[in-house]
Amino acid sequence: MDNKAIPAIREDRNVTLTHPVSIRQADDRDVPALAALRRLWSEEQDGRTLGDDTFEDQFAQWYATESARRVTFLAQINSNAVGMVNLAIFERMPRPGQPASRWGYLGNAFVLPAHRNQGIGTSLLDALIAHAQGTGCVRIVLSPTDRSLPFYRQAKFGPATMLLARFLDK
Repeated sequence: MDNKAIPAIREDRNVTLTHPVSIRQADDRDVPALAALRRLWSEEQDGRTLGDDTFEDQFAQWYATESARRVTFLAQINSNAVGMVNLAIFERMPRPGQPASRWGYLGNAFVLPAHRNQGIGTSLLDALIAHAQGTGCVRIVLSPTDRSLPFYRQAKFGPATMLLARFLDK
């Protein structure tokens, strides 16, 4: 997928955007904007400003490492970053007589508070789903927050009963 703008509205979801928004695949030039969104998201979750002078460098290193297997979508209004989401791609081990397959893990979905409930999250999700389908993913999984459950259910995500998890001691 190239960096062309992705259509912002999917007809079957009846989404109306209140601002002209551009949804596109992020690249290395977007690292500062992505880091800024991640910082704002973390500060929203913690309810305070987070003083970490090394964060932007840490984020840039993480992005450089992860970008080989992860695609990130960026939402912009008038060239200002207002949201993001990414999809980590996992290639399944080949099996004799079976076509290669892959699946994706949706993560780091965030829209700035002032731009929520305006269709931007839906547009980001639509771009991610289209990318996953276009690259042959057989499923997308995620770990939603309680607040995001209705959003993902509306987008036809359901329980993934075939998965188990083990939480490791820190």
